Amino acid sequence: MPTTPTRSSYEGRPLPRPGEDLVDQGLGFDVGTLMSRRRLLGFVGIGAATLGLAACGRDGGTASASSSAGTTAAAGEIPDETAGPYPGDGSNGPDVLEQSGIVRSDIRDSFGVYRGTAEGVPMTLQLTVTDLAGGGVPFEGAAVYVWHCTREGGYSLYSQGVTDQNFLRGVQVAGADGTVTFTSVFPACYDGRWPHIHFEVYPDQASIADSTAAIATSQVALPEDVCATVYATSGYEASVRNLARVSLTGDNVFGDDGGALQLATVTGDVSGGYTVRLTAGVDTSTTPTGGGTAPGGPGGPGGPPS
Repeated sequence: MPTTPTRSSYEGRPLPRPGEDLVDQGLGFDVGTLMSRRRLLGFVGIGAATLGLAACGRDGGTASASSSAGTTAAAGEIPDETAGPYPGDGSNGPDVLEQSGIVRSDIRDSFGVYRGTAEGVPMTLQLTVTDLAGGGVPFEGAAVYVWHCTREGGYSLYSQGVTDQNFLRGVQVAGADGTVTFTSVFPACYDGRWPHIHFEVYPDQASIADSTAAIATSQVALPEDVCATVYATSGYEASVRNLARVSLTGDNVFGDDGGALQLATVTGDVSGGYTVRLTAGVDTSTTPTGGGTAPGGPGGPGGPPS
């Protein structure tokens, strides 16, 4: 039942009709009450936001100590890039995507008829693929093919000394969270390119046998501070000199925007290994423009001279 006021004010505001119920005080009084409550809620919200920002500031202060800490989230479609001279996807010769055993998480060993293990600082690569055409949801079922160079700077199946190997290549299928995870080694910096990892995204596992079915082809850029630390270890000696002669903004793949959507976040250390993370937004409503071999052939944006 409506409550009849026993005083001439309500919440510190005078009642225009003291002898009547609160619900009968008129539109002006009702609007005033609503606005006062909104101001109170707004104040509470600002306070909560301030506390949140303060917390972020504390966390951010810790993260800022290393430019590679945290998680990179895609703010748009991952840029299409060249697959380079050494994709191994059948587009220019060798094709590991038709071989039994290519779907695997640990890519350090060669498989099939090949035997060999790539050496280097341990690295876990986590790529999260989102479906931008579907509203940015995780791209469940997408197949991701990853490949990169050895700690010496060569590519299996192509480079001198590793033509009889197919390590550092593998495919994983994204689960419900859109993430694929690979166990590998940290790649080198070879002459003329910023340190990077190649990947192709296919709509499903059944599509990987046809390189033209890729819905995205791109590269992951690695942070300079982590690269410098890794390259100070044994086996990466040539990378120290090569890294000193290149820059992320001057790279012929990442240089157009400084790798804004391709620069990974990295955590870990040399002894325990590093975890490299990147979120790649893929838009199936657009026409892929990447893939193919690098301009100029060997030594172009995709790989070192053979």
